[in-house]
Amino acid sequence: MKNIVIAIDGPAASGKSTVARALAQRVGYVYVNSGAMYRAVTWYLLSHEIDPLEPATVVAQLRSMDFQAALEEDTSSITIDGIDPTPFLCEDAVNRSVSAVSSIPEVRRVLVEKQRSYSVDSNVVMEGRDIGSVVFPDTPYKFYIDASLEVRARRRTAQGQSDEISARDRFDSSRRSSPLVIAEDAHVIDSSNLTIDGVVGEIIGRLKLKGMPVS
Repeated sequence: MKNIVIAIDGPAASGKSTVARALAQRVGYVYVNSGAMYRAVTWYLLSHEIDPLEPATVVAQLRSMDFQAALEEDTSSITIDGIDPTPFLCEDAVNRSVSAVSSIPEVRRVLVEKQRSYSVDSNVVMEGRDIGSVVFPDTPYKFYIDASLEVRARRRTAQGQSDEISARDRFDSSRRSSPLVIAEDAHVIDSSNLTIDGVVGEIIGRLKLKGMPVS
């Protein structure tokens, strides 16, 4: 790991994406949403009428697609077969199927390689579910953003999304490949009663304690 990586993990609707994006802007690092990669693959499979519950078929399709992970104005961007899937990543069908797709070991292996590639040339703030535990286990800058189930459910509803938070938690935490866990050396922040600025401020404080020169 040549450059600095700040890992932001947490369950669905914990606020980690918004926090990670704001933190990256604050410290001037590249922002990477690892979950968008799994959602992009899920969208592609569904748009081609491929059953996410058939791992062999999913892996075959993964190997044939042209998945490109790049940077656009210091933010990760994705195209598959030349198509930007961003407008479709939060569709209800994607919400319902992304956990199944992301539980397939070969899918995780391929996408973890792409996630790690971002740190080759840039300092990175990366958010997801296994960034501190699997993707960058050696980074000293690990944070786990959480919130109560009730708060997370309200946030999801406010976003206009209808996936079942508790079911998603169970699936992500119990999968065999890279389950959602709190890394042993991660600093846990409960965002239930904090603003985004409040969470970012707490992270900045912890980074300073670790000797990182941030303002």
